[in-house]
Amino acid sequence: MNISLQKSLAIFDIEATGLNITNDRIVEIAIIKIAPDGSRTEFLKRVNPGIPIPKEVSEIHGIYDEDIKDEPTLKDILPELEEFIEDADFAGYNSNKFDLPMLAEELLRAGSSVDLSVKKHIDVQHIFHKMEQRTLVAAYKFYCQKNLENAHTALADAEATWEVLDAQIEKYEDLEANVDFLDKFSLFGNVKRLDFAGRLAYNEDNQIIYNFGKQKNKTVEEVFKSEPGYHGWFLNADFPLYTKQCLRKEINRIKDKKSPKDFNSKLDALKNKFN
Repeated sequence: MNISLQKSLAIFDIEATGLNITNDRIVEIAIIKIAPDGSRTEFLKRVNPGIPIPKEVSEIHGIYDEDIKDEPTLKDILPELEEFIEDADFAGYNSNKFDLPMLAEELLRAGSSVDLSVKKHIDVQHIFHKMEQRTLVAAYKFYCQKNLENAHTALADAEATWEVLDAQIEKYEDLEANVDFLDKFSLFGNVKRLDFAGRLAYNEDNQIIYNFGKQKNKTVEEVFKSEPGYHGWFLNADFPLYTKQCLRKEINRIKDKKSPKDFNSKLDALKNKFN
């Protein structure tokens, strides 16, 4: 094992009803957890999403409505899932863009208190694209000199992702073999995102900014002052629940910061009135 681990690393892959983070649902989740001593445990569950799987999606990952109609919901397996991932950082293939925000949404829907934002997130695809620019099948062939059998099945993809990550660390001297470095190296577009979908981010001054649309690169605080209705539109629009949760926290922080100042201003005005 080439990576240096201070805590367990959960290499995971999700199959879902589609690619829409807010509307689609998980149908299968596979996790290979690597402990610091190199030992490993696996978590593999199929999940009843509560909505139909489109035929064209089933043809990709091979999971049909009939296959999962009697499976538990994600809420049913939540205690077991939470226990499995509570002590682990995360790694996946294209996980920062899809698997991680999808998992965050599903955990929120199920009422989980797990905070994925405090964990490290290694995206093997980002490392691969920065180094070689190819797909998981090609990455497996390139780094591991093997053909990927059963591609688009969650466990096979998670297994291949782990082998590719391990081979990447061995191949590239520039890659430090620790999770902190690989987490930063996995940043999408070198932007530190606040939410998994990348709608909110941090600027160079560590201020929270909008990362899209007409308010891109403006701080949430700046927009809150100049266009206070914008955050209301945002919270009612079709954005992921986790993204909205992050925005609410920042808005509440701004309001809490303003409150003492506003109170003191009003108090001073009253004092002046009666003096």
